[in-house]
Amino acid sequence: MNQATDTTPGAAPDYPQMLGHPRPLWMLFMTEFWERFAFYGMRWALTLYIVAEFFGGDPAGQAYASRTYGAYLALVYAAAVFGGYVADKVLGYQRSILVGAVVMAAGLFMIMLPNQQIFLLGLSTVIVGNGLFKPNISSMVGRLYGQGDPRRDRGFTLFYMGINGGALVAPLLTGWLASHFTDTPMQQNYKLVFLASGIGMLISLAWFLIGRHQLKGVGRPAPEQASRMRMVYVLIGCVLSIPLVYLLMAQAGAVVLQWLLSALFVGLSVMLLVEGVREGKVQRDRVIAMLLIFAFNVLFWMFYEQAGSSFNFLAQNIVDRRMFDGWVFPVGWFQSIAPLSIVLLAPLVSLAWAWLDRRRAEPSIPRKFGLGLLFNALAFTVLMYALSRLVDGSGHIPFWPLVLVYVMQVIGELCLSPIGLSMTTKLAPVRMVGFAMGGWFLSTGIGNNLSGIFAGHVSGETGMTVASALGGFTFSFWLLVIPGALLFLAAPLINKLMHGVR
Repeated sequence: MNQATDTTPGAAPDYPQMLGHPRPLWMLFMTEFWERFAFYGMRWALTLYIVAEFFGGDPAGQAYASRTYGAYLALVYAAAVFGGYVADKVLGYQRSILVGAVVMAAGLFMIMLPNQQIFLLGLSTVIVGNGLFKPNISSMVGRLYGQGDPRRDRGFTLFYMGINGGALVAPLLTGWLASHFTDTPMQQNYKLVFLASGIGMLISLAWFLIGRHQLKGVGRPAPEQASRMRMVYVLIGCVLSIPLVYLLMAQAGAVVLQWLLSALFVGLSVMLLVEGVREGKVQRDRVIAMLLIFAFNVLFWMFYEQAGSSFNFLAQNIVDRRMFDGWVFPVGWFQSIAPLSIVLLAPLVSLAWAWLDRRRAEPSIPRKFGLGLLFNALAFTVLMYALSRLVDGSGHIPFWPLVLVYVMQVIGELCLSPIGLSMTTKLAPVRMVGFAMGGWFLSTGIGNNLSGIFAGHVSGETGMTVASALGGFTFSFWLLVIPGALLFLAAPLINKLMHGVR
């Protein structure tokens, strides 16, 4: 199948159906499940490992760890821009996913080595591999459905359950590994976490390699891209780009990186607008609408991604985690609350959208995004209350507020994130779907880098305190609730730019 046809949503093959959706959706579901197992299995441990291994457990390392974590996540998503471009123009989607999986697995095994420079090089390798993998498997989900197929949004929501199924299982297993081997230093236990993640990535690679025949040619390279030497060239490009990513993460710093990512976003926006203008007024307006929503997406993830940085240190040092019979709830297990909530709530949200759609009352895409920001804001009111009213004599807050925060943020995420994936495949110019998907992940990456900068301010130079957490999370509330309300009110104007896309 040629690339032009492959990129057209209206040209989906006649797939066998399974549970009301094309059968290949479930193969992509499980491939993403194991990739997310690998990604989230080690994500929760990164900041804690940096403080334990490279700062000897000194809380002064929290700010550096948060900034490194934010820069890592930002570059993971920024790399998706280049990964989408490589799939669109050089290698095709299937081969991009395979190369990305191999590179990502190599990086996950590298971070096991107890050397700070090799650790950062390993993270850089994960970033490059994930850039090839992540946007392209998401783009392929959109290609399983024909133009105007009403199941597409629900298909992305189901796919999102695969993402979060992996994110649910991984911290439970790797958190158990980190807390079970109690006779060794904690930084040694974290290496078991990284090992388990690397194995999960190899399973993801094998799953896609065996199951990709179900795709019936969708995502295969165009005839002019068929040479296998292109895979060699892309691998060489990956190897050459790893030191550059390392310099951006380890040397440039989060503030410099923020300027670079912002410039990249401007350049990407210009390229998408030029392509939209070339295709006509309707496509131009749709690109404008898409880019406006990308900007609000930055804000959502800036505060949602406190989960792996400031929330981690909050859980470790300020939340009372003592349970029955003296058992202490592992810090890593907090990272499973959000994906568990998604797995439980995603079907309900999908059914709710379908029920409202039948009554012609389903919120528009901009209003769903506005709801996402508002629920994220409400989550921070719980922490504001706990940190101002529920602190005990030992400087701890109860267990339940942080759990409730994760659940409320998830409700916001379900209003926003799976809808964003689907929206991008519907609003992007036909010839640049992979590139536009990279733009979606870039906006997420910019938010993630800001999350690390912000978390560093919350921790300060001496580590997080109740006062610094209360001040930071109060600021978070206001910076979410005001834009969320504005987006909700401005939704009719953005809908006009979408020209009927829902």
